[in-house]
Amino acid sequence: MKKSVLPALSIVVLFLMLTHPALSFEGARNGLLLWYQTVVPTLLPFMICSNVIVSLNGIRLMTAPVRPLLKSMFRLSDAGCYVLVSGLLCGYPMGAKTCGEFVRQGTISPAEGRYLLSVSNHPSPMFLLGFAASLMDPSVSVPVFLTAVYLPVLPLALLSRNVYAVSSSSESTVHQTQPHLSFDESMTASFEIMIKIGGYIMLFSILASFIGRLSFLSSPVQALLLGMVEITTGIRALSRTFSGTLQGLFLCMAAVFGGTCGLFQTRSVLAGSGLSLSHYILWKFLHMVLAAGVFLSLSALL
Repeated sequence: MKKSVLPALSIVVLFLMLTHPALSFEGARNGLLLWYQTVVPTLLPFMICSNVIVSLNGIRLMTAPVRPLLKSMFRLSDAGCYVLVSGLLCGYPMGAKTCGEFVRQGTISPAEGRYLLSVSNHPSPMFLLGFAASLMDPSVSVPVFLTAVYLPVLPLALLSRNVYAVSSSSESTVHQTQPHLSFDESMTASFEIMIKIGGYIMLFSILASFIGRLSFLSSPVQALLLGMVEITTGIRALSRTFSGTLQGLFLCMAAVFGGTCGLFQTRSVLAGSGLSLSHYILWKFLHMVLAAGVFLSLSALL
C-alpha cells in the first residue's frame, strides 16, 4: 500500500492543488479545522492518558471492572483486554495504535495482536452519538444504529480467534517490556501521532473537496464516494443525500469502514509491528457486511 497507493494519491492531490489552488485551499482549511476542532479534543486526551496508564503499569487496574467478562468471552490477556476497551471507547485509530504498540513492545503476542486488530479499531460511541446521530432522520433508530455497528464484533471475534489460533494460554508466553515514559514523553509521543493524523485528514479533505465539485457525478454517487474517502465528511454528505432506512444503512457502513483516510491513519500507527493492513481491510469489509445485515434486520422487525 505504501509503495503503490500513497505515491499515486500524492501525485493526484499535487495535480489538483496546482490546477485548482482555491479549491485546494478550501479543502486543506476544512481538513485542518476538522482536525483541530474535533479530532484533537476528542482523541488527544485519550492518547496521553493511555500512554501514562501503560507506562505506569496501570493496565490491570484500568480493566479490572470488565476483565473477567472480556477474558471469558474473548480469551484475551490482561493487555489484550485493555486494547479492546481502548479501541471500543476511544475511536479510530486508538485501537490499532495500542495494538501495534503492544506487539512491538512484546506485551502481547503477534497472534493476539492480529486477533485484536480485527475487532478493536472502531468509531467511538461519543462520535456516533454526538455527530452521526445528530444528522440522522428521526425515523432512524439510534439504538438500532449502534447495535449494528458494535454487535458484529462478537461473531467477528469468534471467527478471528480461530483463524489466528489464539488461546487463553498465549499471555503466559509473552514477555512484558513496556517502556517507562515520563508524562512529558507520553505527551510528546501523542503529539507526534496527532500530527500524522492531521496530515492525512488534510490531504483526504482536499480530495473530498474535489469529489464534491464533480458535476458529472450524481449526488448519491458523490455522497457514497465521500463516505469511502473520509468518515466525517462522508457521514455529513450521506445524511444530506439519503433519508430513512437507506440513510441509516449507509451511515452505519461508513462508520464501520472508517474511510480510506482512516486506513492510512491505521497504517501509520501499525508501522514496525508486523501486523497486516491487508488483513485489517478484509476484516473491515466483513464487519460492514454484518453491520448492514444487522441494521436491515432490526429495522424490518422494529
